[in-house]
Amino acid sequence: MPERTLTIIKPDAWKRGKAGEIIARWEKAGLRIVAMKLIAMSQKQAEGFYAVHRRRPFFKSLTRFMCSGPCLVAVLEGKDAIQRNRRLMGKTDPAQAASGTLRRKYGTSIQFNAVHGSDAPETAAFEIGYFFNALEIVH
Repeated sequence: MPERTLTIIKPDAWKRGKAGEIIARWEKAGLRIVAMKLIAMSQKQAEGFYAVHRRRPFFKSLTRFMCSGPCLVAVLEGKDAIQRNRRLMGKTDPAQAASGTLRRKYGTSIQFNAVHGSDAPETAAFEIGYFFNALEIVH
């Protein structure tokens, strides 16, 4: 059974016109896009999505950043989709990410790191349901 993961092209990469290149990388990696939309996240939506980080010192700046411009949210599907997407993204800090990863190529700092991806099946289920209903996902 194929696995699904949520991924986001963050406002920094969107504003610099990198969405097409990132989408092409997902597809080249064999991750099938089964849902995708462009959103303008509100502060309340960002706070709900990142609620797990509410007590972390970066919470306010992260949620503000995610509301600073359009985000492209997508559901990717494939064998081991979560781990494959995480390897494609690279480490959170672009300076420490491996050469060729999305964050190394398109990120500029830990906060402005171009993309988000679910880290486990449980978070993927929550995150997918946060942005998409069943009718919006192609089977």
